[in-house]
Amino acid sequence: MTTHSHSDGQHDPGHQGGESNGIATTVLEVSGVQWASSKNVAEAVLARRPGVLSVDANPVSQTATVTYDRNRTNLSELRAWVRQCGFHCAGQSVPQHVCDPMTEPRSATGHDGHITQDAHAGHPTAPASPVSSPHDAMGHGGHGSMSMADMVRDMRNRLLVAALLSVPILLWSPIGREVLGFETVAPFGLRDDVFSLLLSLPVVFYSAWIFFDGAWRALRARTLDMMVLVAVAVGAGWLYSLGVTLTGGGEVFYEAATVLTAFVLLGHWFEMRARGGANDAIRTLLDLAPPQGLVIRDGEPVEVSTAEVVVGDLLLVRPGAKIATDGVVEEGDSDVDEALVTGESLPVHKSPGDPVIGATVNTTGTLRVRATKVGADTALAQIVALVQQAQNSKAPGQRLADKAAFWLVLVALIGGAGTFLVWLAAGASVQTALLFAITVVVITCPDALGLATPTAIMVGSGLGAKRGILFKNATAIETSARIDTVVMDKTGTLTKGEPEVTDVVLAPGVDEQRALALASALERESEHPLAQAVVRHVDATDAPRLRATGFRNVTGIGALAEVDGHKVAIGNRRLMESEDIAVGDLGAQRDEIASGGRTAVFVAVDGNVVAVIGMADAVRETSAAAVTAMHKAGIRVVMLTGDNHATAERIAEELGIDTVIAEVLPEDKARHVQQLQDEGRVVAMVGDGVNDSPSLVQADVGIAVGAGTDVAIEAADVVLMRSDPLDVPVALTIGRGTLRKMRQNLGWAVGYNAIALPIAAGVFEPAFGLVLRPEIAALSMSGSSFLVAVNALMLKRLPLPTQPADPEPVQADSLQPAH
Repeated sequence: MTTHSHSDGQHDPGHQGGESNGIATTVLEVSGVQWASSKNVAEAVLARRPGVLSVDANPVSQTATVTYDRNRTNLSELRAWVRQCGFHCAGQSVPQHVCDPMTEPRSATGHDGHITQDAHAGHPTAPASPVSSPHDAMGHGGHGSMSMADMVRDMRNRLLVAALLSVPILLWSPIGREVLGFETVAPFGLRDDVFSLLLSLPVVFYSAWIFFDGAWRALRARTLDMMVLVAVAVGAGWLYSLGVTLTGGGEVFYEAATVLTAFVLLGHWFEMRARGGANDAIRTLLDLAPPQGLVIRDGEPVEVSTAEVVVGDLLLVRPGAKIATDGVVEEGDSDVDEALVTGESLPVHKSPGDPVIGATVNTTGTLRVRATKVGADTALAQIVALVQQAQNSKAPGQRLADKAAFWLVLVALIGGAGTFLVWLAAGASVQTALLFAITVVVITCPDALGLATPTAIMVGSGLGAKRGILFKNATAIETSARIDTVVMDKTGTLTKGEPEVTDVVLAPGVDEQRALALASALERESEHPLAQAVVRHVDATDAPRLRATGFRNVTGIGALAEVDGHKVAIGNRRLMESEDIAVGDLGAQRDEIASGGRTAVFVAVDGNVVAVIGMADAVRETSAAAVTAMHKAGIRVVMLTGDNHATAERIAEELGIDTVIAEVLPEDKARHVQQLQDEGRVVAMVGDGVNDSPSLVQADVGIAVGAGTDVAIEAADVVLMRSDPLDVPVALTIGRGTLRKMRQNLGWAVGYNAIALPIAAGVFEPAFGLVLRPEIAALSMSGSSFLVAVNALMLKRLPLPTQPADPEPVQADSLQPAH
């Protein structure tokens, strides 16, 4: 074990973040984003509007995080601008019944104020805003104001029309006759191409219309997305065939346009259903909020909407009911189940004066709770907003992928045109050249590239939220995957921050219960943390409870009182000396306990020392398992504490920590984190106090325990709501698992295009006769997006570190550092 001691040095506060006056961040509903690359439309349009500072749209969650200047714009304008993109927006993407009723209409609610959910996609159903125009309500392209469930059904209906009509079109095409041997003539005496034209009209003007509508929106927003490519491919093939038909007939390929449409819709129907599962965490959080609560008015309980509860209302919470808002218990005793909000598995006892969290479940007794936070200020609303912002944020890899997707669309368009010209120059027919060109345009669609990281981020952040681990942004998830050193504050992080009795050494012939009863009677009169530790210890035994009289605190050295006719003194050696009490052989016992980093006090009765009680900060139950999990992953664990060497080394030895840096002044913690970074380490700092904030900011990833101060939580990148040290390796596991899925998805998306593009262009046709038709290209492209979504959902099966006694062992492989 390496030990360092520092108590001086230069102060290095790191850098402090914050928002300037008037800057706000909100999560807006943006429903109707059918394709991953279509989020570029919302981002491009909003980013050019006055007062908008940044936009991160998410096609999986159907939301966008917008940072804006409230002095220059507002939510109403933002909502209107989203609609100008052709998407629907009812306002902020939070449940109506956790928001202030006087603010704008919110999404994620039904018309009655209750959340309605999509069984497939997991996105809450959002009604049209009361101020929506009829044009908005129609839903641009048939899907603007739809929920994700509606969009999935709409996609299915369009698919059915395209699939059913594509079959006869295919049979009466050259493929049907030459390959399938279908020789029946077209009905009603029509030419085959005319019959195919008539059948293709519903496909083009209904099934494929979303492509043309989306392409127009993208071009109007001065951006390029997948809709542009599919619209070009389907439109070019169909318009060419239409021209041939109208000019007397010839070789056409209506089947290419219609089967292409059917396969694109099929692939994305599957993909949308798959990526809907990534929204489970948000759906679970939204479901937590109770729609109604009982408010005591004029002495009687009245059931009201949670949105109508105001600060200061007195809530009646019966056993089994959810607590409507954050508040403080004024009357009653009960156990409250906070597992779904904080992840804490055991119910927490609540009595008058204790805070309670909205959406938690009262289990045993009846409580009267005074509301202290309502609407968007509640813990649940802030958690929902934090998770949504994390899911919408973009890691560096995602920003690169987004840029690549834009240029890939441009490459596809140029490549398609180039392929057409090259084949014409090589002597191919117009039909052949056009087929190759359409295939190139279709197969290069960047939807898989656009889905590669958002879906993984959605699942990863949701997996953390279920465990009470809140990542503030995608960068925190990605960076946590590279952590190789974890620095942990001792007090309140590895330990509970409160002392407990570790040793009781008695003088010969002394009855332990009698001695402890006398000691606890005196200590019960004191507010000192060490005194309370003695009281808790004795209360857990069968020792009788006695009363003390004449209590007198002697500052800094102990206390005196009379208990059951005996003079009792508890304190350090100086107290014993001041009372002329000889410590005898127990003095050596006291010194031995103190040498191990514990605090030891003498207990004297009627002038004789009868016991020595040793106390120390209690180690959290999961601290050892947390350190073990990180060691198995090859992560170095460092304890950084202001405590003395002996105390720090005792805790470190008990937990198996590698390095101890002790006796550190609060202002020096950030400097020690920087020193580790200067050694080439990627550092995560775990802390809970005000004095940890600079070091949390300095670290590559700052991790705050949820029981810590607001300042520490604000400075951190990750918040552990349960204050459980084991959640540190769990967070790193999730980060590494998420990054692994991101890399797999990006690798697949890039590799797929690299291989498929030359095949689609017909590069291998002269030598090997390898030709890829547009229909197969469409199926391949859509299947690629589907595989990316499914691969991200597999992250839900990621094994997480657990206590050794739990059924599932610690999985070290899942924590291997990413380089």
